[in-house]
Amino acid sequence: MDLTVDTAALPCVIVVFGPSGEFAKKKILPALWTMYREEVLPSNITFVGYSFVRSEMRIEMLQAILKQNCKVQAQYGKYARFLRSFLYVTGKYHEDDGFKDLNALVEGIEDKNGKPANRLFYLALPPTVFEPVTSLLKKHCMNNKGNSWSRVLIEKPFGHDTESSAKLSEHLAGLFKEEQIYRTDHYLGKEMVQNLMVLRFGNRLLGGWNRDNVASVMISFKEDFGTQGRAGYFDKSGIIRDVMQNHLMQILTLVAMEKPCSLEAEDIRNEKVKVLKSIAPVTIDDVVHGQYIANANSKHPEAAVGYLDEDGVPKDSVTPTYALAVLRVNNERWDGVPFFLRCGKGLNERKAEVRIQFREVPGDIFKNGELKRNELVIRVQPSEAVYYKMMTKTPGMGFGVDETELDLTYNDRYKGIRLPDAYERLFLEVINGSQINFVRTDELDYAWKIFTPLLKKIENEKIKPKPYSFGSRGPEEADLLMKKYGFVFTGTYKWTSPNKL
Repeated sequence: MDLTVDTAALPCVIVVFGPSGEFAKKKILPALWTMYREEVLPSNITFVGYSFVRSEMRIEMLQAILKQNCKVQAQYGKYARFLRSFLYVTGKYHEDDGFKDLNALVEGIEDKNGKPANRLFYLALPPTVFEPVTSLLKKHCMNNKGNSWSRVLIEKPFGHDTESSAKLSEHLAGLFKEEQIYRTDHYLGKEMVQNLMVLRFGNRLLGGWNRDNVASVMISFKEDFGTQGRAGYFDKSGIIRDVMQNHLMQILTLVAMEKPCSLEAEDIRNEKVKVLKSIAPVTIDDVVHGQYIANANSKHPEAAVGYLDEDGVPKDSVTPTYALAVLRVNNERWDGVPFFLRCGKGLNERKAEVRIQFREVPGDIFKNGELKRNELVIRVQPSEAVYYKMMTKTPGMGFGVDETELDLTYNDRYKGIRLPDAYERLFLEVINGSQINFVRTDELDYAWKIFTPLLKKIENEKIKPKPYSFGSRGPEEADLLMKKYGFVFTGTYKWTSPNKL
């Protein structure tokens, strides 16, 4: 899809609710500045922050945020124009007055331009205020004059279980049309996640992703840091809700889905839903959940404190900081193939990747144990790459075999090309009206149904997580579960990014 925008289009107003929050500071505002700098937004654009911040602090706060997160210091040219295009409205999230003021501001922009404005509302807010904010937006701020549009972006979490998610979906359906609702899972905007579609359906060689060729699929999200002072907030969700139920499940659907009949959003999302409907609710027997404990031997500044000793965490908390789950897609293509979803904090490395492990070569003619399983790895972050681990002859006079790879490392192959941030891509998709990389209501419902029984069992029965040392690979029980279902880890080869050689 072409993500360029019509610079001669109607005026566009992007409203960010909660611009002073940490999420907006680190992700949303830097993305808006970068898009403005690169001139990929409509030329006649205005940004509006809706918050409680005092008026005299607004511009100073924005400048401080951009200086810290984008290293912007010079106050001239595009940067100065960007600051001038950023307006503020002060108001509460539960009361009408602020929303009336917001609508009056946007109508003033429309009167100045003599045209109706497209309105994009981004809720960088806690889920506790989703309902009042969306209700007041509907009451005061939505507009469809002429051919203009109004769209609402909602950041996860979308509820905390099946019931709360359904309640939120019902609430939103009573206010907006489905095409006006954009549920953002920013992982769908990452370059390598988007590349899954092309890799699978644009290459004949890679078309054999099925039970005959694939031994297992591993989707990993590992962080080498802890809660970074936000343990009290994290304890209300845990790693399964925070990462596995959304990010990893969305990637799983792209890996496992059948070829859509087109690149239209609904055709793609229909195939993703079919995958989710084919997965039974995960059981506790197919899960290892863990909590990190202090590690005196680690030099990481967070390693000295275990999760249960973090501020805001109850001493009897069973909230997992690590989880490994084995899922099965019960259809003809994937029957019998285990899908491992693994995510955790306080681990030995930071990376997110998809690892497809292929079955052994039938009729092996080489010495026993010489051949290792082929693997196709899509490295999402950091150091974006696609590489295929394969066997080749050891150089020299002998006839031994060696492990190597066919490697597409993006920073090496595409030198000088800046990969857009996920939020840059997602903002442009909303402006263009594409919902390809946003979560539909039924997707959300089926994904929650897979994990809600597990979450309730852990919480209601207070099932204790397995301890693991900060900086380790996670609980030993996780490796045993992977081995039980056929994952083979030889440990004989490790891919190294060319940029680190």
